[in-house]
Amino acid sequence: MNVKPQDYSLDFRSSVPLYVQLVEQVLQYLSTGGLRPGDQLPTVRQMAAELRVNFNTVARAYRMLDEAGLISTQQGRGTFIVDQPVADKTAVLKRDALEVQLEHFLVLLEHQGYSPAEVELSWQKMLAAWQSGRLTREQQID
Repeated sequence: MNVKPQDYSLDFRSSVPLYVQLVEQVLQYLSTGGLRPGDQLPTVRQMAAELRVNFNTVARAYRMLDEAGLISTQQGRGTFIVDQPVADKTAVLKRDALEVQLEHFLVLLEHQGYSPAEVELSWQKMLAAWQSGRLTREQQID
């Protein structure tokens, strides 16, 4: 395994749920070769201790990865990256993570007093800017 527990990091100030951040990091490491089929992930307890989060946060992320067919937990042995991740299951997992983030974002906007019409108008402008490459660096998330 090239990726160690200390290579993962969570942004506690982010509006993105911690378990989604963890899922996205595993997906990123898979796509860049930091994690490969057969690699063992840290145990839920190890990962929770390293990230200083609740055990259930890591368990939820691992459950999502397992349901997507990306990892396999073997009782008494550990959790491993599956030999051949299924591309469409990875896409489902990414879609689910995106939907969680969008739902959280929309609830936040609603609490701030924005109407669906206001959000839609701004969203359409921002999406058009993003699609045309006009989104400035200051508007992008690092």
